[in-house]
Amino acid sequence: MMPAARESLLDAAFTAVARRPWSAVRMVDVAAAAGVSRQTLYNEFGSKEGLARALVRREADGYLAGVERALAAHGDARERLTATAEWTASAARDNALVRAMLTGCWSERLPSPALSAVPSSSPVPAQRRADGPLPSPGDFVALVRDRAVAALAGPGAARAESAELARSCELVVRLALSCVAAPPGEGGVAGLVHGLLQRQPV
Repeated sequence: MMPAARESLLDAAFTAVARRPWSAVRMVDVAAAAGVSRQTLYNEFGSKEGLARALVRREADGYLAGVERALAAHGDARERLTATAEWTASAARDNALVRAMLTGCWSERLPSPALSAVPSSSPVPAQRRADGPLPSPGDFVALVRDRAVAALAGPGAARAESAELARSCELVVRLALSCVAAPPGEGGVAGLVHGLLQRQPV
């Protein structure tokens, strides 16, 4: 199957979840919305659970790609960490699946596949990856922290410097996640991050 058709099916599933609870989403409707047969959908994902895992994996990858863009932006370390925190808060605000993944709070409306790997016999490489372990909130903290350190630590940074930077990055990630759970008032995410980083070396 063409990757574009897989994306169309995932787009259709994402749209369906926005409109009705996952339990009410029917595979035949997802296939019809994507313009493919139900058999094609089953060939690609194996089951409704397989579709759910692939959808969650795609949204996780999209969130992490946004983190990479924020960290690659121009500016000093504080500006890039602020951009990462703002992206985290906006991605979670705009995408219920990202919010659920980052907080671990899955509503009954959403698919909530097990985070552990499931046995996969899929011939589709993308599905075998989706059937692997899915990231937990703690995994996201570590992934974003490690990517931030890699992006911000200059080559040859001293070990103590890297450890200090890792601590600051983790605090920023955790602060961003707290903003997902309880949106900040005036000053927003950027104000909170700037306040935190004034007390932290970056």
